[in-house]
Amino acid sequence: VGSWGGPTPSLTPLFSPQHGSLNKYHHSHPLRERARKLSQGILVIRFEMPFNIWCDGCQNHIGMGVRYNAEKKKVGTYYTTPVYRFRMKCHLCVNYIELQTDPGNCDYVIVSGARRKEERWDPRDSAQVLPTTPEQRERLAVDPMFRLEHGVTDRGVLERATPTLTRLQEAQDAWKDDFGLNSRLRRHFREEKKTLREEEEEAEALRARAGLSIPLLREEEEDRRLAALLTLRAPDSYEEKQRLKRSEISQRSWFAPGTARAAAGTLQKLGLGAGRAPRGPPPPPPTPAGLGIVRRRAGEEGGGPEGPQPAA
Repeated sequence: VGSWGGPTPSLTPLFSPQHGSLNKYHHSHPLRERARKLSQGILVIRFEMPFNIWCDGCQNHIGMGVRYNAEKKKVGTYYTTPVYRFRMKCHLCVNYIELQTDPGNCDYVIVSGARRKEERWDPRDSAQVLPTTPEQRERLAVDPMFRLEHGVTDRGVLERATPTLTRLQEAQDAWKDDFGLNSRLRRHFREEKKTLREEEEEAEALRARAGLSIPLLREEEEDRRLAALLTLRAPDSYEEKQRLKRSEISQRSWFAPGTARAAAGTLQKLGLGAGRAPRGPPPPPPTPAGLGIVRRRAGEEGGGPEGPQPAA
């Protein structure tokens, strides 16, 4: 369009180079809304939370890495390093959180509106190599004896840490062939997946045979051991059952249980059983003396009868 002599679409018809720049012509800043408080020394930036915190307004947890539109301003210096403060509004409530840089400790400090989730530790507790402090660096630069002592101390630390570093290197070499390790791991996963599929098919077949609708647990070694100790058999054999049945039949009455009672009721109705004394034990057999029979001896005279003669 410019080669045709017409105005450029991105420029206004009334703009000319004498105005300087478009921002100056429109009385605006290149950062637009981000620079609305630039006259107060405040610039709106995109701030990322450097650590986990708890908001004092809503008591909610705000994780590390959550981003906010924060107001950035300079509040001081640490030697020649500027100290900045960031003010942002919590996305869960109306509370404002303020953080400030700490160049001396290479960290951030919470000024107000939140409290830090304490996850810091002393590097000396985990046997980490501590960095050289600024005071030590100054002495190393100007004090030859301190530099010599510091070198001897460093060599002693290295000698004590050599076995640990060697073991770490060997452990790292074991994972060097990542392709082979990945292949073995995937092979193990395939075998385990196949085993799980077979167990699931066996459990499904068992549920179908038994008509169960409940899920079956995985078979364990303890279950196999307990099942091997149990035997499923009848308490009595077939011959024993037949013998008990025959013994019961032989001891059972020929008549039904209600037959004798019905017969007694019939005799009572007919009057045959009324007033009849119960039978006692049978009488003793009769003797000759009881019948009046006397035996005669052969030597007796007169043939007189001593008593009644036996009946012919």
